[in-house]
Amino acid sequence: MGAIVLGGDYQGLNIVRSLGKQGIPVCVIDDEQSIAHFSKYCSHFVKAAKLRTPEEIVEALFDAARRFPIAGWILYPTREEMVAAISRFRGQLSQTFRVPTPPWDVVERAWDKRRTYQLANKLNIPTPRTMTPTSFEELNSIDAVNFPLAIKPAIRERFVYATRSKAWQANNHQELNILYKKAVNLVGPGEIMIQEMIPGGGSQQYSYCAFFRDGKPVGKMTALRRRQHPLVFGKASTYVETVEVPALEEYSERFLSAVNYYGLVELEYKLDPRDGQYKLLDVNARTWGYHSLGASAGVDFTYMLYRDQLGLAVTEASAQSGVGWLRLTTDIPAAIMAMFAGELTFREYLTSLTKCRSDAVFSTEDPLPGIVEILLVPYLAAKRGF
Repeated sequence: MGAIVLGGDYQGLNIVRSLGKQGIPVCVIDDEQSIAHFSKYCSHFVKAAKLRTPEEIVEALFDAARRFPIAGWILYPTREEMVAAISRFRGQLSQTFRVPTPPWDVVERAWDKRRTYQLANKLNIPTPRTMTPTSFEELNSIDAVNFPLAIKPAIRERFVYATRSKAWQANNHQELNILYKKAVNLVGPGEIMIQEMIPGGGSQQYSYCAFFRDGKPVGKMTALRRRQHPLVFGKASTYVETVEVPALEEYSERFLSAVNYYGLVELEYKLDPRDGQYKLLDVNARTWGYHSLGASAGVDFTYMLYRDQLGLAVTEASAQSGVGWLRLTTDIPAAIMAMFAGELTFREYLTSLTKCRSDAVFSTEDPLPGIVEILLVPYLAAKRGF
């Protein structure tokens, strides 16, 4: 029995490595120039024309099943649109593959941030103050807030692909009106959220990660996402370290239990220095960029899910604290920018490196993907801003 990884960047690469080291065959499907299929653990690779719409994603999976003996293999999506497609077509896909992605009524709580915040507020989980104006009249009525504000989509895929940004910052009412109009032209008025920006940088960005089943975590990890790129509205973490924050476990497990969640998941928070509360920002119903940190800290989330899908025993585990992970290719420029911004000293940077047990890409056991990523830097920068 094998696994199918949709998306072959460093996130997908580490799913391939996790399972490949256990002798499990892995098929990678991607529509971009990516690095996972250069891994010695990749058994099959399918270059899809496009993996954006649900129809394209489902067709790519069935096309791969026609070309390779992968029926019954487990699906591991790495991008939001892939999660949504698999969840929506779960019944159809389950006839050919093993589908650990939850049903749509569960996934939608993560996919649509409006639904995320509604549930969080109902469960008394702190969130940033968020407004969803549907017109300029409603937008102009936003007075009792302090700038800067974030303009962000409730469903981020169309916005992110169009702008290569997760959000925009408005520093005054004039900028807010200009950016709101620009955002509405991209995705429509009902999907644009105006959110207060929590002060602070990487020292306040946290996540709770888990393999969740039957109302509790089988494997869990709390992490501090110290550095990201870009520095503001980072699209991906570049240095992460495991920590212990019981409050995040309580909030996250309350949320996941409420929707009867199953599978791998990451919940992102930011510590608000104004009131000392950890505020929920995002829920990702899939593996996350730094999931391989779990294996280094004693919790191999990818392999846990694989064993559970096959009905094999899975031992409960919690991540050891104080273990670091980085993606060197992006962490160096992120660290330099943080130093210029006064958020990081050179001594602090060196200290963080001493805690690292794994790099997102570079590995002496599997060196080719690291070499290929260096060669792909110009392509990645042009394609998605790296």
